Amino acid sequence: MTLWIVRIFFLGLCVMGGYAVSQVHPGLISSGGQGMIVGFGLGGLLIAIDEMLKGFSLRAFSAMTFGLMLGSIMAWLIDTSQLFNYATDNTRWIIRLTLFIAFGYIGIILAMRSNKDYFSLIIPYVRFTSESRPDNSLVLDTSAIIDGRVVDFNELNLLEGLIVVPRFVLKELQAIADSPDPTRPARGRRGLEMLNRIQRNTRNTVKIHENNFSDETEVDAKLVRLTRMLKGKLFTNDYNLGKVAEIQSVPCVNISELMMKMKPAILPGERFSLRLAREGLDKGQGVGYLNDGTMAVVNHAQNLIGQQVTVEVSSLHQTGGGIIVFAELKNGAPPAPA
Repeated sequence: MTLWIVRIFFLGLCVMGGYAVSQVHPGLISSGGQGMIVGFGLGGLLIAIDEMLKGFSLRAFSAMTFGLMLGSIMAWLIDTSQLFNYATDNTRWIIRLTLFIAFGYIGIILAMRSNKDYFSLIIPYVRFTSESRPDNSLVLDTSAIIDGRVVDFNELNLLEGLIVVPRFVLKELQAIADSPDPTRPARGRRGLEMLNRIQRNTRNTVKIHENNFSDETEVDAKLVRLTRMLKGKLFTNDYNLGKVAEIQSVPCVNISELMMKMKPAILPGERFSLRLAREGLDKGQGVGYLNDGTMAVVNHAQNLIGQQVTVEVSSLHQTGGGIIVFAELKNGAPPAPA
């Protein structure tokens, strides 16, 4: 909204500037109304160009300017050489125009394709590298911050890059913490505490990103757009957000899926000790849970609920929520830790 206020103010200045020019130079613009129309058209054109370049970063603009300068220097060197001395004035003008356009375009393309961390320009085989920290951005959403496991990743030095927390995510955490719903404030306070832990850790720099994308209404759309703009990676626990990011070719890490992949493999025939917690759906079954939360269904164990038993894995069943282990009692086997 603030950006559009600035644009409307600029458009008004252009209209007034066109009117002023018509009064100072009546020979250039015949009437005040015509001057206002010219000013409005010029301002609208500049705003349209600004809207088209909204995804264009300052780094890309700097690279483009640098490439244009190098291309122009090369074109000037060729133009001032003795290659075209015998050409007529009209032909020389066409050659000069072609040189500057061609080398300017080639310089811009090469500069924008070059790696942003170094330039091997003047001295061949000499590379100037940046000694600063990696600038890959790790964008955190609300669910990832509240979950807290990303804090453990950071403390174990498993994350490398700039941790980005958007301002609208911080506002969402504050809204959850201040919610009148009795089940939500605890989640919001946990998220703020996890964020404080991330900021206290000096392994990675934490940046609060101020871009709000006022033209977007959904937080998920803002997160995907910000991650794409920063060319970073989105960390979330939201399955649907991860799929939306994947469809739009935005790198995304689902923390829950990552932890599922890191679980120790359980194979048929493996034996372990398990405490039965409740009855199963089928008659005679007992249900227990492994340390990582995986549910284990034990046949013929209903009368042993509440006891520690030794079981042997008979089969595994993959579901949308994870793996269910089906096992048989092996009370004669020595117990092993789950």
